Amino acid sequence: MMAGFGQSTRRHPRSRGRTWSRTGPDRATLGIIGAICAIAGFFVLGIILGPVAIACGWLAMGRTWTGSRHVPALIAVTLGALDTFLALIWLAS
Repeated sequence: MMAGFGQSTRRHPRSRGRTWSRTGPDRATLGIIGAICAIAGFFVLGIILGPVAIACGWLAMGRTWTGSRHVPALIAVTLGALDTFLALIWLAS
């Protein structure tokens, strides 16, 4: 049986949960990326990498301060804020 134009052979397309889930590895990966950006921000481009680290850490924590927090996400938010603060002081001086 061949599918005609406008008709698909798949009755159920891929579920959104399989393709764009925000659990498990995605949050862990965001936390690690944020921590790497925060550490790199101490050496180069702290004014850019600091806010990137904060955003990655915040998304890795699930956009909330309550519940279980992953250590890399918390490190990313903390060091990202410190990066941004130090970069602003350096720019002001």
